[in-house]
Amino acid sequence: MYFFRKKDPTRPTSFNLKVMHTINAIAIIMFLLGIIWTLIKIFILKK
Repeated sequence: MYFFRKKDPTRPTSFNLKVMHTINAIAIIMFLLGIIWTLIKIFILKK
């Protein structure tokens, strides 16, 4: 149940944690874009 818990309002928010989550999200998006681009090159462009 770790992912489905409510945020604790008494817990302090850390700038480092926000930056880590932002960089993590950017990395995941770029990874997915790379996979999509590779699939487009393989199946549509066929080069």
